[in-house]
Amino acid sequence: MVPLRLYRHLIPRLSAAARSPFLRAAAASCAPRPIRSLPAFAMAAYGTGASADRRLLFRQLFEKESSTYTYLLADIGDPEKPAVLIDPVDRTVDRDLNLIKELGLKLIYAMNTHVHADHITGTGLIKTKLPGAKSVISKASGAKADFSVEHGEKIYFGNLFLEVRATPGHTAGCVTYVTGDSDDQPSPRMAFTGDALIIRACGRTDFQGGSSDELYQSVHSQIFTLPKDTLLYPAHDYKGFTVTTVEEEATYNARLTKDKETFKTIMENLNLSYPKMIDVAVPANLVCGIQDPPSKV
Repeated sequence: MVPLRLYRHLIPRLSAAARSPFLRAAAASCAPRPIRSLPAFAMAAYGTGASADRRLLFRQLFEKESSTYTYLLADIGDPEKPAVLIDPVDRTVDRDLNLIKELGLKLIYAMNTHVHADHITGTGLIKTKLPGAKSVISKASGAKADFSVEHGEKIYFGNLFLEVRATPGHTAGCVTYVTGDSDDQPSPRMAFTGDALIIRACGRTDFQGGSSDELYQSVHSQIFTLPKDTLLYPAHDYKGFTVTTVEEEATYNARLTKDKETFKTIMENLNLSYPKMIDVAVPANLVCGIQDPPSKV
């Protein structure tokens, strides 16, 4: 795993880009090239119409067995159309890669918000099908990946980037990926919260180093402090919702609007069943979703 350093400045400041694999890749894709017109179907139905919004392609994808959302983001203003895929699922890798091919994108990072317990990540399988793609997960997760990220680091794809925010509590290694806050980044901001926050609820805290105290602090300090109109995209939904906002969750979330002690009591009394996939998913996800091949007898 390759840890990254914290960078404050944005590409295309190429002197800074030379220090990090993430930044070098972004810098290379931002080299001056002839401007190409973009087909209408590639534009995301998102944003306010500013230049940065027109650069962003965004797709929300769903895997029904585990009710998992996978998110595809790409900088379609860059000639190479570099893309990232957040929380891919092994069962839907072919669907995701076909979409990426149809849209003419170049997948550079397959990323996880945490070590999932309810499905096997698709990152390892993606790497076998697209050898140039790199896997990303938090250093705190203890999982194997090409790049291990920490709080405050930035992951570039073209001229766009995602900021890493540590949001432990559901697991010890959870992170939230947040779009940038500068004028050349999409507005409103978007945050991919994993299981730290799901719409009107949150992830459980009774396994994988979970802590209700930590989760409450994470959400209130790292997610609820974002602008009120920030769009929140969870890793799962079980009721047919797709997106929420900071303002909505700070007002209506049935658990996280309570004081900390009440929240902890709620979490201690959920009485949830043992996750049916955990004994398979967690060991696999600690090694990027590729399990060791069975030994020959």
